[in-house]
Amino acid sequence: MPTPRMQLVLSENWTMTGGRADLPTVVRWAREAEDAGFDAVMISEHIVLGPDAGADGIMGNPRDYALPGNQDPSMPWPNSLILLAAIASVTERVGLAASAVIAPLRHPLLLARELGTLDLLSEGRLTVLPNVSWSRDEYDALGVPFTRRGRLLDEHLEIWAKLWGPSPVSHHSEHYSFQDVYFEPKAHRPSGPRLCFGGAGMHEAMVRRIVRYGHAFNPLGQVQPEEMQRLKEAMAAAGRDIAELEVIGGTRAVFPDDSSCADLAQALEPIPRQLAQGFTTFCIKPSQFTDDPRAVGAFCREVMRRVESMTA
Repeated sequence: MPTPRMQLVLSENWTMTGGRADLPTVVRWAREAEDAGFDAVMISEHIVLGPDAGADGIMGNPRDYALPGNQDPSMPWPNSLILLAAIASVTERVGLAASAVIAPLRHPLLLARELGTLDLLSEGRLTVLPNVSWSRDEYDALGVPFTRRGRLLDEHLEIWAKLWGPSPVSHHSEHYSFQDVYFEPKAHRPSGPRLCFGGAGMHEAMVRRIVRYGHAFNPLGQVQPEEMQRLKEAMAAAGRDIAELEVIGGTRAVFPDDSSCADLAQALEPIPRQLAQGFTTFCIKPSQFTDDPRAVGAFCREVMRRVESMTA
């Protein structure tokens, strides 16, 4: 059985820091994850949140994952790319996953500049999951049309692909237009940072983006066999092998109540089954299993010990 890659989720861990955005501590956790043998760290983002963040009722256990409509709008969401840059400066090997970068909320030239610089700074360790997210309040606050978010993301991807190539670059489309711009320096990788796509449901736009641009796939929730088959067939039709994709799964914590941590052994149990299904990488969030910010290094070592033992 192949050895799984492990990815530490560094967003939404504020139960360990008294609800505060203690960013130096998050940077320390990333370094401890690298020392323990983790392959990557992940940070997600929001720019602002409004009332729709908690429209379906706030999660019972604050250690759980924040999902659309279940979170406190006052939850801290620091800038993910700046935080990953700080992590890059104190690590050497661990991958940097900029998860859920809400591309339509920026101009593609500005966001490409930020992503390319971070990829250069980390010497090619960056993976980006560009998405459209779900909060209409967030789009309204930034003056971006919510109903056009999918088309905006597609234009971002098209423009980024141009920018990683030779300068000057021109682009004229529905939402963005520029002529003969020089984009230097570019990213560390000649084709730009690795791109990951994911979210809820295997919809047509996601399949299209994975096939054309994707290096990794990170679904939200369980993927059905017929959905994976559809992706496999679409990849093959484009001359690509689905084995090229890093397929990212997760551990799903089960909380005994709303005030306790979950059991680590129980959360890791699905990994061998997911490996057999073709998943290669697994995410885990430390605050689901400990309330002690000083225990993350030991937690990471224990995760690696258990995972290596169960897949030996």
